[in-house]
Amino acid sequence: MAKPRKPKNEDPKPENSGAVVHHQKLCLSIDMDKRLVYGYTELEIAVPEIGIVGLHAENLGIESVWVDGEPTAFEYYPHQYQQLENEKRWSSVSSPSSAADAAVSVYLSSLEKELVPNLLINCCKPFKTETEQQQQEQPVAENGFHTSAEPKQNVRSVRIDYSIEKAETGIHFRDNVLHTDNQMRRARCWFPCIDDNLQQCCYDLEFTVAHNLVAVSTGSLLYQVLTKDNPPRKTYVYKLDVPVAARWISLAVAPFEVLPDHQFGLISHLCLAPNLAKMRHTVEFFHNAFSCYKDYLSVDFPFDSYKQVFVEPEMAVSSLSLGASMSVFSSQILYDEKVIDQTIYTRVKLAYALARQWFGVYITPESPNDEWLLEGLAGFLADFFIKKHLGNNEARYQRYKANCSVCKVDNGGTTVLSCSASCKDLYGTQCIGLYGKIRAWKSVAVVQMLEKQMGPESFRRILQTIVTRAQDKVRSVKTLSTKEFRHFANKVGNLERPFLKDFFPRWVGSCGCPNLRMGLSYNKRKNVVELAVLRGCTALQTSSTAVLDINPDTENRDADSGWPGMMSIRVYELDGMYDHPILPMAGEAWQLLEIQCHSRLAARRFQKPKKGLKHDGSDDNGDIPSMDIRSSTESPLLWIRADPDMEYLAEVHFNQPVQMWINQLEKDKDVIAQAQAIAALEASPQLSFSVVNALNSFLTDSKAFWRVRIEAAFALANSASEETDFSGLFHLVKFYKSRRFDSDIGLPKPNDFHDFAEYFVLEAIPHAVAMIRAADKKSPREAIEFVLQLLKYNDNTGNPYSDVFWLAALVQSIGEFEFGQQSILLLSSLLKRIDRLLQFDSLMPSYNGILTVSCIRTLAQIAIKLSGFIPLDRIYELLKPFRDLKAIWQVRIEASRALLDLEFHFKGIDAALLLFTKYVEEEPSLRGKLKLATHVMRLCQMRDSLISNDEITSRTLVSLLSLLEGRMSFNNVFLRHYLFCILQILAKRPPTLHGIPRESRTLHMSLTEAGNYQRNLFVLDSENKPLELPNSTQNLTPDLIVTEGFRDVLDEAPQNQVFEVSKDQTFEAPKEVQVEALKEMPLEAPKEDLTGFPPEAPIEAPNEIYKEADTVSNSHERRRLIKIKVKQSSATSRADTDNQMVERSLGGRNDIDHGASSSVSVSVDAPQRNFAETVSIGNHNVEEVNSWHDPGSRMTASIGSAKILGDELVKELQCTADSSIVYSQPRLEDPSPSSLIQDNNIDADARRFASLQTLSVARLDHDGESFGKEISARRKEKHRDKDKKRKRESHKGQRDGPEYLERKRLKKEKKRKEKELAKLQSDEAKRSSIDLSCKKEQPVVDGVKQLKSVEPSGYNSVPDIRTIDTKPRASEGTSGAPKIRIKIKNRMLNKS
Repeated sequence: MAKPRKPKNEDPKPENSGAVVHHQKLCLSIDMDKRLVYGYTELEIAVPEIGIVGLHAENLGIESVWVDGEPTAFEYYPHQYQQLENEKRWSSVSSPSSAADAAVSVYLSSLEKELVPNLLINCCKPFKTETEQQQQEQPVAENGFHTSAEPKQNVRSVRIDYSIEKAETGIHFRDNVLHTDNQMRRARCWFPCIDDNLQQCCYDLEFTVAHNLVAVSTGSLLYQVLTKDNPPRKTYVYKLDVPVAARWISLAVAPFEVLPDHQFGLISHLCLAPNLAKMRHTVEFFHNAFSCYKDYLSVDFPFDSYKQVFVEPEMAVSSLSLGASMSVFSSQILYDEKVIDQTIYTRVKLAYALARQWFGVYITPESPNDEWLLEGLAGFLADFFIKKHLGNNEARYQRYKANCSVCKVDNGGTTVLSCSASCKDLYGTQCIGLYGKIRAWKSVAVVQMLEKQMGPESFRRILQTIVTRAQDKVRSVKTLSTKEFRHFANKVGNLERPFLKDFFPRWVGSCGCPNLRMGLSYNKRKNVVELAVLRGCTALQTSSTAVLDINPDTENRDADSGWPGMMSIRVYELDGMYDHPILPMAGEAWQLLEIQCHSRLAARRFQKPKKGLKHDGSDDNGDIPSMDIRSSTESPLLWIRADPDMEYLAEVHFNQPVQMWINQLEKDKDVIAQAQAIAALEASPQLSFSVVNALNSFLTDSKAFWRVRIEAAFALANSASEETDFSGLFHLVKFYKSRRFDSDIGLPKPNDFHDFAEYFVLEAIPHAVAMIRAADKKSPREAIEFVLQLLKYNDNTGNPYSDVFWLAALVQSIGEFEFGQQSILLLSSLLKRIDRLLQFDSLMPSYNGILTVSCIRTLAQIAIKLSGFIPLDRIYELLKPFRDLKAIWQVRIEASRALLDLEFHFKGIDAALLLFTKYVEEEPSLRGKLKLATHVMRLCQMRDSLISNDEITSRTLVSLLSLLEGRMSFNNVFLRHYLFCILQILAKRPPTLHGIPRESRTLHMSLTEAGNYQRNLFVLDSENKPLELPNSTQNLTPDLIVTEGFRDVLDEAPQNQVFEVSKDQTFEAPKEVQVEALKEMPLEAPKEDLTGFPPEAPIEAPNEIYKEADTVSNSHERRRLIKIKVKQSSATSRADTDNQMVERSLGGRNDIDHGASSSVSVSVDAPQRNFAETVSIGNHNVEEVNSWHDPGSRMTASIGSAKILGDELVKELQCTADSSIVYSQPRLEDPSPSSLIQDNNIDADARRFASLQTLSVARLDHDGESFGKEISARRKEKHRDKDKKRKRESHKGQRDGPEYLERKRLKKEKKRKEKELAKLQSDEAKRSSIDLSCKKEQPVVDGVKQLKSVEPSGYNSVPDIRTIDTKPRASEGTSGAPKIRIKIKNRMLNKS
């Protein structure tokens, strides 16, 4: 019987979900002199029943609103900024952790506000007549939106008159240039709209500008007309018939030079006059990309025209700003015929922007969960162009490097491609920065994996089907979802449903990539290759399980559940190449495969050497090599590769002999195989001359791919050492001189860059030489002299190509040198060359100032390395002039970066951050601010890697928070995100919104909330209110609930702190259960999340343990405190060691702590006894605890300090037990027994998911003495039992002897006496308890809790019964604090 289909999980609709824009008209006039934009917009809106339409508008002056030609009421709530003084507003920010929490609140608050419409229009008017309704819907039907069969809607025409007086966001002025950008949710900053990617409509656009300016916008240019103004102005009229989101509406106004494409008339290229020659050379190839996509998809371009606009880099927020039928680029990617290095990057950039017009702008994602698919299809299309026009080697190499980067970073929930919770909670920020790049690369890799599975032709038919379906006039919305693509993969791509059912949840709905470790052994007798494989996952275990998009009814699978399909193993033998698709990617993590070889070695007789002679000619008799040793070095294998066709996004670590890697490098023609072989040879522990010679042979092979040859050059540099007589340095210099030196005079020849591949390889040689180090970690003098010679004799006469990139590479190689005592003499000559290049570049500026940029970067590196030789003041004076606003944008930013580096290395991160806040406010360009923020974020990451203890002042943190909350961040969403990331990195958290607790998302910081935010993270409010009994009593449970992140509490706590509180104190019961600071006693994480946070939720510990006991609760009364000394036993250290092993595999702020619980021995200010009893702490979730705790009860525990007493580590443990309501009902016993894992042979999973751990607590007897005993006695007892067992086995034959019988009799007698003694003690304890119970004058509750622990074999103990007698104190109007009397009853049985 088929299961019923489950309903869709629909997200709650936004407030404006009822309003739908059918069509929008935008008419604007632009005054460049006054920096003024004014006009109106008309929207055809289907009004919801409520009659209120919510639009987004920001930075606009709304003058009037008209509905159907009549004025109407409206309310406008523009973005407001905090006017409070920063010192008062952020007074509670005192540490990076508190600043990070405040940043979370500020960032999330601003993102939440952007989702809410802030222009509310009253459209409560009578419905139109049916005739008017049909007349108004008629043109809409022509645009493909509605048909006559659709129900009638309340469609209104809304006109909004507005102006923009200060264009800062979304639209930008500079000189006589204006352009818009497509930042997230910033279209509202230049015209009112529903700024949502799911709201799409057609547009009519009219822009009136000065007659000498050109207005370029989305859609087709219908006509341009001169106005009757004096002087006359020109109006450009555009029409966009394809429904798009408001984000994709773009506008650029400037005195552009228009260059029509010579192949396709619908393509136009526009730039300012100075860049016309560069643009003409840059776009010569573009028709190839356009025809490539058109032929592959077999359909025409979806828009009627396509415009490429190039603006100055100071104006651009990013290097690419997309719009419908229009792309805006930074003009710095333009190049002329003399520049070589920029060519590949620019062509890929332009091709990708064109691919995004198909997938992303024209065809849009159905929901945020589907954005990965459109980005992946666009990247796949761009890769197809690279393969066709830049070569298969270039395409495969770029994809291989991108996949390697993904495998390194894809370890958490941030890189999950399609997860409803992640996409919704990240507000689109997942596409910004490093994680955005990784997500884009991963999307392309997943799409390419599907293409490999179904074949190129089937995949092409799927894309053709998608585009053809989108061009259907009947379809109103042109969207694509992951579910639809999965359906196409099944129907058109012929992929089986079981495979797709596993593929999409594993690759799209979860994080992590396969991590394979392989080793081989050849069995000559069977002629097979034995391949051992260990499969892992790059994702942290808690991350991968939390984001898997699987059926909630099924159990969550972990990272080792595998991936669908079989990986192919390619074996290269003497007789040829053979593929074996036999490695399953699911199932057991350990795999042992046998691959049958097809080739056999020719049988030959083994000639025994003559007697008395060795192989080396010596005359001593020696051992003759056995047949096994000889055959082990002989096999028909040449080399082996795993996943040669990149069918999986996997990280493969293959272990094969060095000679097989050399064979792979020399004989395999695949660039990926060559790159893998070079990496393996470079990482080999012993670099032999055969490895060096193989790398040198590959470097000198002009037929090899130039990018891989560069890798070989750096591998040679890494192999150069005294062990190899610096042969790597010798080969690099020899190769360069053979290509570029005149052999007759021994000097460099004039530059000749006609061979581009050779040019790139030779350009990398100086950098590789600069990486070589001698035994003293300094650069060899020969390497420095070589680079100095190249700089001195560089001659570019007669060369048609520019040498600025060539010289820049030489200068940057100087910054890589480490100068020693011998080579420091050459520094002055190098500095003179750098100074000469700076003067030359100031007179004749190089392409994008690249030469000056490299000189500034090198000077900063030299200053940092040689601060003792070079005065820093001189470097500051040299670099500061380059920060002048008149300097080239790239030069100004590089100078600021260099000064930030110097500030960081010599004054610390705090000084660097203060300087950054100054520079970012002074920098006028939006992209410059972004570059500075990116650089500072790297400095913060460097600080973490260096384990620096630099303190960051509250002044610096408040400055960063002010920037994050200010207008500057609102204008630049990329800058805002990087400021947030900087504050998170300073607090040692991942730079992402992923994993932020939901409690933080709705938190709005106030003067007091900011300081208490961290403390609130640890509060577990009681959800289940217990039954109130008449006597108002409650059982005090001893269970401790420990959540993730508590170990971090002690990192910032004072280490020499002891809590001394009088026992006469009383206390008032607070309203929550709070547990703090259990760093040294890690408990097993509960099966359910205690705090309700996501699995990767960051939980930041409080900054400090409160020094005063009064701060534990908010009570003004005195409280009773018990001082407990905690002794850490040997078992504790072993459990902690096991726990640390588990933690290393997890790591990160966003991971649940799966630590094993350590056992500790506790005594309450009493002398030690020789025996102890163990108590295990139950593993309860929050609901179980709260069900027995009234909101008026509280229990806290914290470790205050650590002391060394004798040979034992003693910790002061402060416990506070409060109760204003005490139950007479005892707490139920935990049905699940606890277990203490003591066997070191148990695997990590068994330790990690152990249900309970044991906490050994010594109790007080009625005389006040302690029964503490070290846990190490158990281990001794275990070893003693093993010794006894060994002795018994050795004396099996002596069991009938008199000595054995006598020992046995004495042992029985001893056991009998121990039993009698234990019985007497038990009877005495019972009598004393009866006497005490007779003296009671009021009802008393006995909270009985028996906790059992599994002991090692040979050691048994009976758990004690802990009785807590509480007597509430009579009070008037207030609840009195009870007196607590603790009584311990002990029983001891013989070891039988």
